[in-house]
Formats: sequence, C-alpha cells, structure tokens
Amino acid sequence: MKRILSLTLAFLMLLSLLAGCGGAPQAPATDQPANTPDAGTDGADAPEAPSIQVAALASGYMEAYPDMWKEVCEAFTAETGIEVDLITDKSLENVIGPSMQGGDYPDVIHLATGREAGLTEQFIKDTNIAEITDVLSMTVPGESVSVGDKIAGGFTDTSLTNPYGDGKTYLAPMFYSPCGLFYNAGLFEEKGWTVPTTWDEMWTLAETAKAEDIYLFTYPTTGYFDAFLWALMYAAGGPEFFDAATHYEEGIWDTPEAQACFDIIAKLASYTNPVTPAQANDQDFTQNQQLVLDNKALFMPNGTWIVGEMAEAPRADGFQWGMTALPAVSAGGDSYSYTWFEQAWIPAGAANIDAAKQFLAFLYSDKACEIFAKGGAIQPVLGIADSLEGDNQMFYSIYDNGAKAAMGGFAAYASVAGLGTTREVFLDPVNGLVNGTLTVDQWIADIKAASDLMRENLME
Repeated sequence: MKRILSLTLAFLMLLSLLAGCGGAPQAPATDQPANTPDAGTDGADAPEAPSIQVAALASGYMEAYPDMWKEVCEAFTAETGIEVDLITDKSLENVIGPSMQGGDYPDVIHLATGREAGLTEQFIKDTNIAEITDVLSMTVPGESVSVGDKIAGGFTDTSLTNPYGDGKTYLAPMFYSPCGLFYNAGLFEEKGWTVPTTWDEMWTLAETAKAEDIYLFTYPTTGYFDAFLWALMYAAGGPEFFDAATHYEEGIWDTPEAQACFDIIAKLASYTNPVTPAQANDQDFTQNQQLVLDNKALFMPNGTWIVGEMAEAPRADGFQWGMTALPAVSAGGDSYSYTWFEQAWIPAGAANIDAAKQFLAFLYSDKACEIFAKGGAIQPVLGIADSLEGDNQMFYSIYDNGAKAAMGGFAAYASVAGLGTTREVFLDPVNGLVNGTLTVDQWIADIKAASDLMRENLME
C-alpha cells in the first residue's frame, strides 16, 4: 500500500513539473528580505516570495491552544508575504521521516533533542543541520530589534543550540520551561506534609506515604529523566561535574559525585509505582501522569506544559499543582531546576534556507510570543515572565525561591555501529531498574562502556 501511494505521489509530482515547464518561469528567490517590497513596482513584476514548509511537534501546548502554530504562520505570512505549508502532529517523526529519507526536507522543523525518538539528534550527528548564527543578528520581522537582543542570556551558549562546540549556533531555542518534580500541593496541605529539600527527607517521606498506600514516584516516560538526570548532576557536583559527565570524561563515572547520582536513581526506582514501566510509552504516558492526579504517586519529573496537557483529566478532590526543584544531595547543598527548552532548526538540505531563517527570526517577535503564550508555550525572550499569571507565575518563579538553574545536555558524538543514543544508554534502562529486569551494576557498566565510545567519537 505504501509503495503504491509513493508511486502515485511521484507520478503526480512529475505531472506538475511537466506542467510547470510550459508556463512562465518562477522568479528565483533573492537575498532581499521578503517583507521589503521592491520600490517602483506595482507588485505584478516583483519577485515571488518563496513558500516554506514548517513541521512542528503537536506537543502538550497545543492541547491548551490548538491553533497556536497556525496563527503564528498566518502572522508571519502577513508580515513577510511568505506563504507557509504547516505540518503538526504528535508523532511528527513518523510523519516527516519517510519523505526526509528521500531528501525531501521541511524548511523548518520544531522538534527538540533528546525527548523524541531521535530524529533531531541523528541530524546533529550527521552534520545535516544548517548553521543559523547569522539569525541572531537579523532584525525580527516587523520590529526594529535583533533576534540576539531579544533572546534571554545563556540560551544560545549551550550544547543544545551549539552542539559542535565550534562557537556557532545551529538550533534556535524555543519554549523554555523550568523542569522539576510536580506534585499535588493540595494533598501535602491535607496531610500536613512538607516538601523535601534533601534526598534524606525524600526517603523519609517515601516511608510515610507508603504507609498510606501512596508511592513516592512515577515518570511519564524514561525520556523525562533527561532534565532530572542533568539537574541531579548539578546537585551532586556542580557545573564542573556536569560538564565532565556530559562530555564523557574518562573515569567520571567512578567519582563520588557519579555514585551519588546512581544511588539516588536506584533508590528512587524502588519507591516508584510498579505500573509505571508498562505505561511509559508514547501512547500511555498520560496514565503515569494521572497517577499523581489520583494520589497514587507523589512526585513526577515534568515541565510546565503538564498543566495544559492534563487540563481535561480527572483529579482528586482538592488537587492543586505544585512544583519543586530537585532536592539537595546533602543538607546545606544546592537544589537545581533544569531549564528545559525545545529547539527549532533548518535541515542543511532545505530548499529555502533564507526564507526559513526569516521564519526563525519571527518566532521571537512580540506577536509570535503573544500567540504561543496562549497555549502556555513561553519563548526565552527577555522580560516575558513579567506578563505571566496563575500556575505559570508560580512555575517560572522557581528560580526566585532558592533553586539554581541547570542548563545544557550531552555532547554530540558521531554515529557508531552498536552505540545507541544517550537516551538509550542513560535513561531507558530506568524501566529495567523499576521492574527488576536490570541490576544497578549492569546499568553502570553499560554506561561506562558506552561513554568510552562516545568520548572517542565526540564531534568537537
């Protein structure tokens, strides 16, 4: 069936190309910005602005405001004259993947690293992402300020935007979200429980909750352990340990800081609701999130999008969202909340790279930020948090309440036969720790072996 469909589409494309040969040729794209019309023309002889295809993940933000990407694209077209063919889907990789294998790329892709199945990471490894450093100096369409002057500090200085360590930017920071442990604040108030500030306090609470048939922990999927693990690394050894660990430094996993991380995750697995691994997939992950809403688990790692994603879900009486940073590893230590942010990028093989860069620049406009915010998707733009209210005001004030911000991620490495993604190496095995099919010692041994290969193939 797929083969027949592919042949049919190819035939239709051939017909359209033949038809185009008989008509007037299209004017080529120029270096002139599409939102600046040629002087002295009535529009009939002006070069035709290229159209672009934008593919965006239909994440939890679209649950709260389904039309946000559509409205942003319409606003971009109104400002620049560039038409947009928009694709959104919850399983975006499955939708655009087949055509991309044949070299047919969207011009802009909004698909974050790490959490999805790996398409973005694979493009990074294959050096198939266009450099967009020059976008930072572009003027935001419809405004008089540059993109770089609007983006908050630090967001274009991490391995999530500059994956090759060459001082150049390849991915645009999008939709930032303080990540941490989400819980039912109403339940804590009802029970008179205090939110733990250290892991020792967390284990004490685990036993208290266990006596009332409530598990300490759950997680949507193992992918959500990325922000958790990175914040834990910061808490265990600060930015120096984080940088060494995420660059797979030799011997790093034999340090006391690494052992503290392993011990905490292993103990947390023993206090995790046992139904979690069976539901930790792209189809059933909301059932794990529901465990917190039903008071069957106290904490889960997540980001601010959870409010929109579970807006229509049933919940226990008195439920109220709460969020806390990861506890300190020891008394007097620092607690950390990882700042998760998504990325938008341009495939190196895209047909309309210049127009795609204009679209990226427009994503930081006041107009685009206002539309995205309707779905709770907050752009990393200076001063935007001042306009927030309700749950978001509470979430985004986490750094005002003593938590430190953790940023960054695993360094990119070249594809090697037999070597999986960082998610497959570091995160997916948590399912095995919870259900007892994998020992902690084997997990650590696998991490050490994989890290050796990652270090040998660093793309820096």
